[in-house]
Amino acid sequence: QVQLVESGGGLVQPGGSLTLSCAASGSISSIYVMGWYRQAPGKQRALVATITRGGTTNYADSMKGRVTISRDNAKGTLYLQMNTLKPDDTAVYYCAAGPTVYTLNYLGQGTQVTVSS
Repeated sequence: QVQLVESGGGLVQPGGSLTLSCAASGSISSIYVMGWYRQAPGKQRALVATITRGGTTNYADSMKGRVTISRDNAKGTLYLQMNTLKPDDTAVYYCAAGPTVYTLNYLGQGTQVTVSS
């Protein structure tokens, strides 16, 4: 089992920046891919970015160019640096992990990001 705990969400003004963190614990040796999802009110959960243990990254078009995903394998920590935030980025952001990008079976409880003036 793997436990994921997100932190770093909050209220930010349009154009601002925010960094989310996710601490993984448990059987982290089984985690090859980690990623971030987000779910806006009334919308389906959508993948934002993923990163492999070796550092290969992939970004969804929705936030490409405005976010950077990174991880510290030694600490079992995942990050999402978000820049130039827009009101449409308002959502609950979830940390995810699993053996492949198609099997991100572990999900955190989510952290709220609100972009508003």
